[in-house]
Amino acid sequence: MSRKAPLPNINATPLSSGDVTTIHACCVAVEGRGLVILGASGRGKSALALELMGLGAKLVADDQTILTRSGDTVFARCPQHIKGMIEARGIGILHAEALEVVPVRLIVDLDMIETERLPPKRNRDLLGISIDLVFGATSRHFPFGILQYIRAGRID
Repeated sequence: MSRKAPLPNINATPLSSGDVTTIHACCVAVEGRGLVILGASGRGKSALALELMGLGAKLVADDQTILTRSGDTVFARCPQHIKGMIEARGIGILHAEALEVVPVRLIVDLDMIETERLPPKRNRDLLGISIDLVFGATSRHFPFGILQYIRAGRID
């Protein structure tokens, strides 16, 4: 059973049309597949991105992510003025090799905390395209589970 989660206010600001928007989010890529990390300021978006980068993910964008729709795919990229930078709270702004653009395959929403042991498959629309959605979790294995999800998907 698939349950569609409503899109909360994620500070989306349209740039020019329904096919392009900039959101307050981080994005990393695993094997060329984009993971958009949503959440309010201070929720841990950059921290999760850094954890995933420590496990082999590549930075796409920190703090602001430009989403563009092309056909049935949503692509993520970074605004040029912050490309290759990520905030490490308590350390400073760090340099990081950044990918130009990646197709978005998964969303993690840190404003929502998963309470179910085996949650239903969820999705969220980005620019009219349905993207898989996972709520945040405090478990130690969460970053590892996210990596496996984006690499191989989940069993429904």
